[in-house]
Amino acid sequence: MKSWDRLARVVVVSALLLVMLAVCGSIAWANPPAKPKDAAAAAAPQPPPSPASKPPKLDTGDNAWLLTSSALVLMMTGPGLALFYSGLVRKKNVLSVMMQCVFLMCLMTVVWALYGYTLAFGGANTDHPPPWLGDLRYLGMSGAQATWQDGKSVIPLFPGLTIPVMTHMLFQGMFIVITPALICGAFAERMKFSTMVAFMVLWATLVYCPLAHWVWGGGMLMYGSPNATGIFQGGALDFAGGTVVHISSGVSALVCALVLGKRIGFGHEPMPPHNMTYTAVGAAMLWVGWFGFNAGSALAANGLAASAFTATHFAAAAGGLTWATTEWIVRGKPTLLGACSGVVAGLVCITPAAGYVTPLPALSMGVAVGVVCFWSCTALKSRFKYDDSLDAFGVHGVGGTLGALLTGVFASRATGAYPDGKLLGLLEGGPVLAGQIVAVVATWGLAAAGSLAILKVLDAVMGLRVAQGEEIQGLDLSQHGEEGYIFL
Repeated sequence: MKSWDRLARVVVVSALLLVMLAVCGSIAWANPPAKPKDAAAAAAPQPPPSPASKPPKLDTGDNAWLLTSSALVLMMTGPGLALFYSGLVRKKNVLSVMMQCVFLMCLMTVVWALYGYTLAFGGANTDHPPPWLGDLRYLGMSGAQATWQDGKSVIPLFPGLTIPVMTHMLFQGMFIVITPALICGAFAERMKFSTMVAFMVLWATLVYCPLAHWVWGGGMLMYGSPNATGIFQGGALDFAGGTVVHISSGVSALVCALVLGKRIGFGHEPMPPHNMTYTAVGAAMLWVGWFGFNAGSALAANGLAASAFTATHFAAAAGGLTWATTEWIVRGKPTLLGACSGVVAGLVCITPAAGYVTPLPALSMGVAVGVVCFWSCTALKSRFKYDDSLDAFGVHGVGGTLGALLTGVFASRATGAYPDGKLLGLLEGGPVLAGQIVAVVATWGLAAAGSLAILKVLDAVMGLRVAQGEEIQGLDLSQHGEEGYIFL
């Protein structure tokens, strides 16, 4: 079995290298070196461009804010999520969770650079964006990176924005870094590392990138897109990733937990968090990083960013307060774990609505998700007895779904996200709730079906779980040959 697993790892790594080489080769073929211009044509005087044809200028303030936001979102994965998750597992698995987060920071960045970004955003902000998947204009960073033209460096701007394509690519790339890492919370302490790597590459390619295009890249679920017609009800509002990030990762996490099965001893042996101090520090880092996640999604340093920043903070505070208070009432004592979980739930819930709701509705959303996610992580999980190790589904799947639906209730034109003045949410008489429902159903369907298909294929090819002895020993030693704590 070990020799077969070793062969599977070699095959997976070789396949990834071949894909990268093929992509780079296709880029070189599709983008030959530019031929020098005819000398006479180059010397001929050129008419000045008309005012209407002048391209938008780079705004250094917007660019600085988006680069700062990119760093904040990256911090959410490591150290934020790495600490938050690693504190919740048993000490024999602390490094395995950290390794998953760190490795995915590297792996997803490469996937995004080679082809992920163009599949998600190729053709976005154009008159005729592709409905299902982005075109290949940014394949291998072609069209995104700086070029040398006419004796000077040219850095292309993203269509319709005042930031470079590279800045937009970096910011959105941090989202594909953290989203697969969220799924790891469901199968913590029992999935093979090699299988995790293969699963995440396939999941990012087949689930995340198409969904990101549907919602943000001009596809069929994007509000205001020409492709959002018919059954898609004019599109859905998703400011920073309620569908793309949280519902997709949460639903996929549930599928992973069900397909892999329970951990050895689950329901019979105590499995408490081994280090709540890690979890508390990680939750605080997630809270800070989330300001880049949500306020950065304004894609400019403007009033909309300030509104999203405020809504994010208010929902997080209300979520943490509500979860801890609910726990206090139901169980007699408020816990640090409950407060931290409530903060994260509030952040998840407000993510799709951050730029569309005013502060008091944000507080209301935090209160609602604090109660609902407490229920989903306790009563619902206990009722159906699935082993979602770190409550990835209970917080991200349930909280993201609630947030997407409440966006359709509370969204207001007052924030200025859409200056056309059209009514949005149900409370102001707008129609977007229907689009939110369609988007939630579509996201659940794609995430569940895509994850199930990938897992079944990988189970047949290389297996999903570590051996029983390796699970008992702990993944730190069995998968990585390291220990988190060595006391001499």
